[in-house]
Amino acid sequence: MNKTIRRASVFALLLVLALLVRATWVQFYEGRALADDKDNRRNAIETYSAPLGNIIVGGRSVTGSTPTKKSDLKYKRTYTDGALYAAVTGYASQAYAPTQLEGIYTDLLNGTDSRLKSVMDTLTNQRAEPGNVVTTIDPDVQKAAYEALGDKKGGAVAVDPKTGKILAVVSTPSYNPSSLTDANTAGAAWQKLTSDPEKPLVNRALRQPLPPGSTFKLVVAAAALEDGLYSSVDERTDSPDPYTLPGTSRDLTNENPNAPCTNATIRTALEYSCNNVFAKMAVKLGQDKVKAMAEKFGFNDDKLDVPVRAYTSVYPSDMDPSQTALTGIGQFDVTATPLQMAMVSAAIANGGELVSPHMVSQITNSGGDVLEDYDDAGTKEIVSSSTAEQLRSAMETVVNKGTGTNAKVPGATVGGKTGTAQHGENNSQVPYAWFTSYGKSDSSGKEVAVAVMVEQSDAARSEVSGNGLAAPVAKAMMQAALKD
Repeated sequence: MNKTIRRASVFALLLVLALLVRATWVQFYEGRALADDKDNRRNAIETYSAPLGNIIVGGRSVTGSTPTKKSDLKYKRTYTDGALYAAVTGYASQAYAPTQLEGIYTDLLNGTDSRLKSVMDTLTNQRAEPGNVVTTIDPDVQKAAYEALGDKKGGAVAVDPKTGKILAVVSTPSYNPSSLTDANTAGAAWQKLTSDPEKPLVNRALRQPLPPGSTFKLVVAAAALEDGLYSSVDERTDSPDPYTLPGTSRDLTNENPNAPCTNATIRTALEYSCNNVFAKMAVKLGQDKVKAMAEKFGFNDDKLDVPVRAYTSVYPSDMDPSQTALTGIGQFDVTATPLQMAMVSAAIANGGELVSPHMVSQITNSGGDVLEDYDDAGTKEIVSSSTAEQLRSAMETVVNKGTGTNAKVPGATVGGKTGTAQHGENNSQVPYAWFTSYGKSDSSGKEVAVAVMVEQSDAARSEVSGNGLAAPVAKAMMQAALKD
């Protein structure tokens, strides 16, 4: 064989090898990427070629699937009471990426989760029957929160302190997920929802942290008791009224100028929501100790999954003393979600122990066999049982004769804390109204912890308060949760 032919043969062989390498690369590497590409319509065709699995609330499915007309996507998602459960389910759309539980359990609900496959499914490479998601949501508590919030903009969460089960997750204004399911109509609905100034797609219960105001005083009180700064909630503090913020000439006053806040006990300071007491307490403890207690309750945790990833509630660092004082009353750069403040009340109600909050109880296959159980949730001690007992006693004083009387529930022991958080420069905008509480049935022993945040309402500014706007919502939720 002459040299020219030999070189041509070698070159041709190299070309063939290059083609084989490229084909292998596309088949085994890029092929997976192309298959998973969100713009690959084959994925949507496959996903919606059969009914999806369902999300279960109170033993009843709140999702479904219905055949489409004149489309290569044979089925589309449907929702029962969609607006009521939107903050829980999210949406599964033919046009947009799924959210909330629909997004987290996509593979389970469309049948591609490997745990669903039978031996025959594996041999035939067929998609398995889809599984179901069983939530911890109590439909009565969910409905009570949704109806009580009404046309107010806000969020609410209810948790069983003993088990960590989330009984309600509500965000208002809400939206109907069914409007986003059909690829032919989803675009117009998406445009309307995303341009709405009320931001109905924002999950205010889990993913919109705002200044918690005076509800954060529970965290400061817990830090003071645990640190030994005060031996009990009935020991008098050293708290001048008004309190001058350190390094400034600014006096921090109280909402009620006639309240007995000078050198008040923690019990009295919670009852009347005395700013001077908790601002000075935060400074005396120091930001590191307050931060450590806040983080024990869950602040600054950027991986809080319930299983939806909750937005981080923040206690800041690197502050001067005057800024630390303001954090003592839940202002400056302190932020919290309703979930976070429900966790604070849940830990106090449960003897100082926080059970990991979760809103999915189980995931199952189509036959109801449990694939994974989430109810055996982890528990950690936040404060001692003695501290928790004292805080419960003080919180009950708040509801019985203090700033939280609108949360009283007949036949139940209720403890709570109000909050009215400043909003805007120099408090120029309508404040946020907060209430966090726990309730225990006097007859059945049932327990619940809740937190409510009202971001905006049609109430006059002078009428915006945690007791006026948020406490009635909390009361409705607790009544629903504690009924026999």
